[in-house]
Amino acid sequence: MNFTERFETLLVDGTERVLTVTLNRPEQLNAINARCRDELTSVFNRFRDDPDWRVLVITGAGRAFSAGADLKDGSVDEDVIDSVESRWLGDFRVALANTGKATVAAVNGLALGGGFELALACDFRIASQAASFAMPEITFGSIPAGGATQRIARLAGTSAALEIVLLGERIDAETAFRLNLVNRVVAPERTLDEARAWAAKLAARAPLAIKYGREAVLKGCELPMFEAIRLETYLGGLLRATEDRKEGRAAMAEKRPPAFKGR
Repeated sequence: MNFTERFETLLVDGTERVLTVTLNRPEQLNAINARCRDELTSVFNRFRDDPDWRVLVITGAGRAFSAGADLKDGSVDEDVIDSVESRWLGDFRVALANTGKATVAAVNGLALGGGFELALACDFRIASQAASFAMPEITFGSIPAGGATQRIARLAGTSAALEIVLLGERIDAETAFRLNLVNRVVAPERTLDEARAWAAKLAARAPLAIKYGREAVLKGCELPMFEAIRLETYLGGLLRATEDRKEGRAAMAEKRPPAFKGR
């Protein structure tokens, strides 16, 4: 994957099979405008399609992860924000969730509205002690439209989801951790390094096992128990014939690190 071109709203760089995407509108608290939505969707789709990149880390420049939708964006028609805009805004989060690869959010600061939803669309969230989270849409007569109501309910339960969605108040990183909305809380200066450390571990795993493991968990949660177990068994069976499974078993027997190829 070649990311030598410059982006207007993002910084994109990668090393050792891990792609890092930084929202780069610090003066606007990384609010997501139309250009940012388009660039995120493009990067996520290219990440999905390129086997050289195995894990994606996303973070924000400056003191915020993302303050959510840029309400000053002239491309947004306020009269239709609850209809067409709600679906339009969801596209980049859908693209992120559908990569089939592991994703990690390094939440370095404020995560509001669509910014919180962007983090929720990742598989893992590493939060700075300085981070805070909120879905403030209720305070201006709306509700989340990018997946928050469902993702929060699935992670934290319906009671917590109702509190976050209907009160619209901020919660700190420790509260988010207690509610299972983030995986770890770390010192501010360690946030990105910790996320990249998780990403490095994930990148060392077999790509197809990551893909099918994600599918078994995420799709299985939406199925009745025995259907979910059937899906798990089926996906596990698909892995039995892969080169990577043979390599993993050989590496274990030979007491060496495996060299997975994604085949």
